[in-house]
Amino acid sequence: MSKTPTPINNAARTARNRANAAHSTGPKTEAGKKRSSLNAYRHGLTGQTIILPAEDLVAYQDFTRTFFDRYKPVDIIEKQLVQSLADTSWRLNRVAALEHNLMGLGFDEHSNSISTEHPEAHAALVTIEAMREETPSLAVLGLHTARLARYFEKTLKLLKETQSERRATEAAQLAEAAALYQMDKKQGLPYNPAEDGFVFSTAEIETYIRRRDRLKAAAAYA
Repeated sequence: MSKTPTPINNAARTARNRANAAHSTGPKTEAGKKRSSLNAYRHGLTGQTIILPAEDLVAYQDFTRTFFDRYKPVDIIEKQLVQSLADTSWRLNRVAALEHNLMGLGFDEHSNSISTEHPEAHAALVTIEAMREETPSLAVLGLHTARLARYFEKTLKLLKETQSERRATEAAQLAEAAALYQMDKKQGLPYNPAEDGFVFSTAEIETYIRRRDRLKAAAAYA
């Protein structure tokens, strides 16, 4: 049966914890503080908090933005797929960096264990020795790379299919809206797309009609 801690024991434990904490005050130099600094970024879609080193956080946000600029998602499903693409690609890049760092560490550890006067031969032998020692770790990273690459391809395929279906639906609805717009126009009536359940503006419908008619004229001219 456990004993209830006495106030003296609690006070002693608190004092001991404070003493231990006093020995670890974090980095002293500005460079050390910069290396250890972390920023929190709240994910715009899931609300999850992502913690990254300060430099990586900015790079991550810029990297993610390039995917959103490239694929221009319009709803929550497309946005989630684009975010998954960005995150998976970021992780693939990180795995590649880990492979390079692992080899660099192995090269540094074995550079003094091999003796040869030929620089290129020395580099080749040290690299082979590093690879031989780090083979298990490299194999694990390779499995991660293959898994992430498959997920990326699957997600990209799904995104393209989703956007293709959405665009086909929009095109069909825009053609319907244009037909109703032209019917009301011939009758001298104003047309309100929202009354028929469309989200297009009148300007968008007019642009569609103008482009469609010009393409028909271009086809006839050709």
